[in-house]
Amino acid sequence: MVDVLITGGGVAGSSLAILLGRQGVTVELFERGQFPKEKPCGEGLMPGGVAVLERMGLAEAVGGAPFFGIRYHFRNQIAEGRFPTTEGFPPAGRGQRRKHLDHVLFSAAAMTPGVTAYTGVHVDGPLVENGKVVGLLVEGEPRRATLTVAADGLHSRIRRSLGLDVPVKRRRLGARCHFRLARDKEWPPWVDVFVSRGRELYVTALPDRELLVAALVDTEALREPVEQAFRRWWQAEPALHSRLEDAEQVSSLRCISPLAGHARCGVAPGVVLLGDAAGFLDPITGGGMTQALMTAELLAKYIRRGLTGINEWLWDFERQRKLLLRDYHRLTQAVLWLADYPSLSERIISTLQFVPGLLSHLIAVAGGMRPLCGTQRKWRSTLEPARFTENLGPAEDTHA
Repeated sequence: MVDVLITGGGVAGSSLAILLGRQGVTVELFERGQFPKEKPCGEGLMPGGVAVLERMGLAEAVGGAPFFGIRYHFRNQIAEGRFPTTEGFPPAGRGQRRKHLDHVLFSAAAMTPGVTAYTGVHVDGPLVENGKVVGLLVEGEPRRATLTVAADGLHSRIRRSLGLDVPVKRRRLGARCHFRLARDKEWPPWVDVFVSRGRELYVTALPDRELLVAALVDTEALREPVEQAFRRWWQAEPALHSRLEDAEQVSSLRCISPLAGHARCGVAPGVVLLGDAAGFLDPITGGGMTQALMTAELLAKYIRRGLTGINEWLWDFERQRKLLLRDYHRLTQAVLWLADYPSLSERIISTLQFVPGLLSHLIAVAGGMRPLCGTQRKWRSTLEPARFTENLGPAEDTHA
């Protein structure tokens, strides 16, 4: 029997497998797809995520085109927010194709001593005995482990099987495709967000003169085929249209919906939900991959304390994870609310032009670099395991 079973070989699952294998923990990692594979994604990795890759020694292998902040566009208004200089974090994020990032991380996991990685394998569900998850059913065969980690994505089968799924009220759709710019055109080293009534366009420069264009839209606002609407959206933005008119489209349009997933709780006896499986609000603030890397690193630190005393730290990990992501969630909820009020959004973007320090601070929160309020030192403490007492059970707020 191995120490840890992980279902899902994306950013969260593969990163955790690497970190655990390096600690001497035996791991089996199961991925139903084959790498490299396409996945609809914003493909902008924030500085907090880049910092984790640097600590893992994988930042160079992942590569990517640097971006130094985010620019918001609303009609004729533009507000720029640069990532601030923050100790322990690089000054830039990176734009990189998701299929490359996933492939690098899964390959690194497969080569890590103590990790056995499988692709093309279907995980049927959790193996539960006496109210505790003791492993996984993998293509009908039971696999047992001391701890099971579900990193199987936004629409997690494990979360649903355990009765931890919470219905999503707001339905949004994400669509993306890639273009290769003409030789005489470039895209500045920013993530550009074009805000319009009912939708947002995200534009990220990638290596090899490629450009990701991604759209987020309320499904109720769609009145035509997505392909037709997507082209109309980017053509409506003059700065984007002028660069894409001679560009080559190098990937097909891919869509995903819904964009959020909620869990009643991110842990249960014998199991941890990780990454999007643990719940994700919306990609409107662009921190999904960064959150996956940061929380995988946090979980690995807890597991380092020992797998024999899981019940002593499982609920502490859940509390610490919520503290780590709390301000990001608050910011995302605020931005989602503003998306419903375009006139107010325009006034706020106009105001932020004259308060670049405030926008820089908010972007740092989205980038996993600092708290919304409070001291940097206190917030950094959430990146480390909390002290726990023996036989600590779940707190009421954990199940909220």
